[in-house]
Amino acid sequence: MSPETREFVPLSDAGLRAVSGPNSRHAALLEDAFHVLVETPGGGVSLAGGAKARAAAKRAVKAIADRADKGVAVSEGDVRAAATAARNGEAPVGMSGIPLGRRGAVAPKTAAQAAYLDLLSRNDLVFAAGPAGTGKTFLAVAHGAGLLLRGEVDRLVIARPAVEAGERLGFLPGDMNEKVDPYMAPVWEALSDILGAEPLKRRRDKGEIEVAPIAFMRGRTLNHAFVIVDEAQNATRLQMKMVLTRLGEGARMAVTGDPTQVDLVNRGDSGLVHAIGLLEGVDGVAVARFSAGDVVRHPLVERIVRAYDADAAKAGR
Repeated sequence: MSPETREFVPLSDAGLRAVSGPNSRHAALLEDAFHVLVETPGGGVSLAGGAKARAAAKRAVKAIADRADKGVAVSEGDVRAAATAARNGEAPVGMSGIPLGRRGAVAPKTAAQAAYLDLLSRNDLVFAAGPAGTGKTFLAVAHGAGLLLRGEVDRLVIARPAVEAGERLGFLPGDMNEKVDPYMAPVWEALSDILGAEPLKRRRDKGEIEVAPIAFMRGRTLNHAFVIVDEAQNATRLQMKMVLTRLGEGARMAVTGDPTQVDLVNRGDSGLVHAIGLLEGVDGVAVARFSAGDVVRHPLVERIVRAYDADAAKAGR
């Protein structure tokens, strides 16, 4: 291969490990994304291929290496996100993440995630709407955990509609926690991933972290808390009004959901889109919107979301 078709990109040891990945998996993802050959001779990576493909691959390589150099873990999802941004000619996502004890730092993977974290830091109420797998809940939990660890709030409260049980949990066996926990499992998993199992248990036992159905929020005033309303597309309009008005002194809130996945019997009663329409533009309220291109789960998830979006557009829904 002639020298004109090959370029060497010098990297730190940490950057090289991140670009290569476990068993060279990250390098393989980059090769598939840009149709280039990625080799790691030492001291950096060698990119071979067409000029346009090499330039885009180089942007992705530098974004990945920069993430690693700043002490942020690099996953396959990060590599795919960097590749997507590089292909689209987008600027690398800032890596100023949320410092957390167990994970080191949680950093945004896409431009939309970076904008979302910025909105969370500057507003008392942030709505996040978009498809599954875009990090809406995980980043809100990470942001809230960061506030709790830094002592900026006293509690982290996460509310979710228990739609499958119609908010009527009495027929389930066990005490109240045992009745509720199956519906809260995704949130507990995110908290455990971010904080670690033992720190999570200690803070839960002390009442610093609470996860409960939205129905349990009625009549309460939440002071000095960061509140997350998850799966908000399944909260009714009345429930949404109720939970939004729980904010007390020193409290902040993130409301997350996917307007295309409403499980209510009457889809028109969903409170998420209604609340965004009413409150967008109100001082202290911000809206973060995500699309299929922001999906950071398995790459198939993005293709699934796009297929369903196309079907809904065809049907005029």
